[in-house]
Amino acid sequence: MMRSMYSGVSGLRVHQLKMDVIGNNIANVNTIGYKRSQVTFQEVFSQVVKGAGAPQGGRGGTNPQQIGLGLKIGSINTIFSKGASQRTDNPTDLMIDGEGFFMVTDDPKYENIYYTRAGNFVLDKEGYLVTPDGFKVLGINESGEYAPIKINRSETAPPSASTTIEFIGNLDSRMQANDEFLTDTIVKDSLGNSYKVNFKFTKATNANEWDLDVVNVIDLATGNAVNPAPTSSTQKLTFDSSGFLNSATKTFEITFTGMPTYFGSDSGNSKLVVDFSKITQFANENDVKGFDVPDQNGQYGKSAGSLTGFAVDASGVITGSFTNGEKKPLGQLALAKFDNPMGLQKVGSNFFESTPNSGEPQIGKPSSSGFGSINPGALEMSNVDLSMEFTEMITTQRGFQANSRVITTTDEMLQELVNMKR
Repeated sequence: MMRSMYSGVSGLRVHQLKMDVIGNNIANVNTIGYKRSQVTFQEVFSQVVKGAGAPQGGRGGTNPQQIGLGLKIGSINTIFSKGASQRTDNPTDLMIDGEGFFMVTDDPKYENIYYTRAGNFVLDKEGYLVTPDGFKVLGINESGEYAPIKINRSETAPPSASTTIEFIGNLDSRMQANDEFLTDTIVKDSLGNSYKVNFKFTKATNANEWDLDVVNVIDLATGNAVNPAPTSSTQKLTFDSSGFLNSATKTFEITFTGMPTYFGSDSGNSKLVVDFSKITQFANENDVKGFDVPDQNGQYGKSAGSLTGFAVDASGVITGSFTNGEKKPLGQLALAKFDNPMGLQKVGSNFFESTPNSGEPQIGKPSSSGFGSINPGALEMSNVDLSMEFTEMITTQRGFQANSRVITTTDEMLQELVNMKR
């Protein structure tokens, strides 16, 4: 009889503990990146009253007779199902869409690392991407090593010199001999200074020919022509009867000397390449215009620029936008995943730490090797399901009541036993 009382006591204890877990889940229903816990029970031990017997002779076998001695907590597992997405449009709010954890640390040597699904990050005054508690978010640098993500607001994009001018458009075939058409193009030198290159197209006596000349190059800072003047030869543009360029040579060079800066990619050979292969001669208005275009290495003219903003893409690359139109990567986020995420241990502040049963972290870039992608401007909400928690709360409450009734009934039976000797 006493066994039932202690079984009831064990039932009260584990149901009270389960209620604690349910209460914590409900309390964190709106916690960013929170992963709910789930409790399971298991019986403690069963006392054998009579063992099992094998069939013998003409008698059949007998089953064992056992009395259970209560229950205990079987497990308290952390459920890592994905939480709902909350749109914030804050560029430093990041959500992992798939497997993986952000890595954060407060250790200057990056040896003590925590893992989290909560991506409500901010920038500190030094430009580091940090958690609300100041833990730095880790990424991977160009050497493949851990490095905190830093967005330097004072970072600049260096200027680059123009290399190629490309003409696009039409020369009016209806123009008469010696008629002229003027156009210009803005280019940059190696320091980002701006110059205007003036071109002149002159209709030749032959109806299908034009002459192309460089009139001058004006320094837009001073308004004066570059001195000494750059050199180039007159180009003869020949078109076929359909209006398409038929010249044997479709490019030429403008060579600069005596300038402290340079054009092109070679400081010792300052020049601009002019490509006029895309000019046509149809019976339409003159609209030929030169453009500063990238060369085969992607270089084109631009001034120095300062950082105006940044964005994070799905692969975790943080790309900065500069005032000169340049975009370049500022950092690479890294994610960690584990063979057994349930083996991670909660340490508060939405952080987890690895344990011997979680396995070693596998580090990688988002959107690769099974890692989830980054969803910027969004946060992962708690994965607590209130309908399930309330249902669990009801069954837990009833279980607690039933166990308390076992104790009460057992006490009444003991009371009857005591009263027998009166």
